[in-house]
Amino acid sequence: MAFSAINNTQFPDVDESGWRIMAEKALKGAEFGDVLVSKTDEGIAVDPIYQRVDANPVGRRDSTAPWHIVQRIDDPDAKRANKQALEDTANGSTGLALVFEGAPNAYGYGIPADREALHGVLDGVELDKLYVRIDSHPSSRASIDWIIELYGLRRIDPARLKFSLGLDPAAIFAGTGRLNMSIEALQASMPQSLAHFFALGLPGVLLEADGRVYHNAGATAAQELGAMLASAVSHLRMFEQARQPLVYSAPHIGFSLSVDQDQFMSIAKIRALRRLWSRVQEACSIEPAPATIHAETSYRMITYKDPETNILRSTISAFSAAVGGADSISIIPHTAAHGLADPFARRIARNTQLILADESHLGFVSDPAAGSGGMEALTDALCEKAWAEFKTIEAEGGLFAVLASGALQSSVLASADARNARLQADEIPIVGTNRYPAEKERKTTVLKAEKRPTPTEGAVHCEKLEPKSLDGLSGEQS
Repeated sequence: MAFSAINNTQFPDVDESGWRIMAEKALKGAEFGDVLVSKTDEGIAVDPIYQRVDANPVGRRDSTAPWHIVQRIDDPDAKRANKQALEDTANGSTGLALVFEGAPNAYGYGIPADREALHGVLDGVELDKLYVRIDSHPSSRASIDWIIELYGLRRIDPARLKFSLGLDPAAIFAGTGRLNMSIEALQASMPQSLAHFFALGLPGVLLEADGRVYHNAGATAAQELGAMLASAVSHLRMFEQARQPLVYSAPHIGFSLSVDQDQFMSIAKIRALRRLWSRVQEACSIEPAPATIHAETSYRMITYKDPETNILRSTISAFSAAVGGADSISIIPHTAAHGLADPFARRIARNTQLILADESHLGFVSDPAAGSGGMEALTDALCEKAWAEFKTIEAEGGLFAVLASGALQSSVLASADARNARLQADEIPIVGTNRYPAEKERKTTVLKAEKRPTPTEGAVHCEKLEPKSLDGLSGEQS
């Protein structure tokens, strides 16, 4: 009886203007925009309420398949790394990210960059059942030969596998501050390598536009996307020089980006990247191929104090990557600011994804954000900001030119400084650090491993973009 009465109760319809009147009354004289409208680092206004809009879905490359649950393999001890790889794949991981020493996202660790170490790390690992990616590093070209050799030794046909070879010279240039040859020599030699890979019939990602190095140094989402687009366009030019038709080459370009605790921005960033890449391909007069996107949780959001709070941040980040439509996701263990993750931290990183995929079924719906007024507006605004960043880079000669001149680094570091100022002013809350800090820090365990500096020798140098995690109460962030 009570239910029927409630069910038949009619509430008056309230449109947006009516809602605004009530909201302003509740504010008691405070400015609506000051209290309820927030702004992103790029200056994009985020309103408190939006109308539903027509859906414009941009889901995963293959919406019928789940994303790849990828575990980072970055232990300098090859035997220990092999044990980790076997344990991860036996307990639910469907992919491995091979992170070599010297990689911009190795954070001081990484697999030794030699053939014996790679073969040892993958000993007994069922490569024919996994998605394997090589994160871009100074010896990327050689490591590709090592892994293709391993496929041959095991009589595995690479043409039937899913993998990413992770070549991105610009990310290496930005993250290490050096190249082993001149930019001109690199651009002249790369087409030969690409032609070689095409001759082998490799089906996966050959070149990657990696935005993580810019994000972890402090870039805004628009700056990260703009740099990635510029990198992808430089890849298209290399394919063109290799006399490979762009319509066949574009699917061999992949993307890696960072996702952080800002759920809506992370979702919008992935959705915006898909739209922007389609726009680039249309500008090249080719039929757009869906972007292949790898998302990794942000290193710069990792806090040193109260590291368990990083588990929550990583969960939000991975959720955002899945909802945004990433094709593969990896989670940086929550103790990364303290050192190399132990088995427990790695297990937490792996199981977070397993719960999201197998228990929460986040991959069941392709692009659930489509049609949300707020998400569509944020995606559109981010596309415009990122496109402007991309045009600026192109106008100044392309990605290598702005890195060599230091223009991009200056822009990224300016964004980092602005964010740091807000952190120091206590305008950005960090739970466990400048909000609700623990009375006593619990002991954090990590594996015994010595951090190694990035090599500095090379033919060409630029200002290095170094990643830093959030560090203690100071909230310092690069």
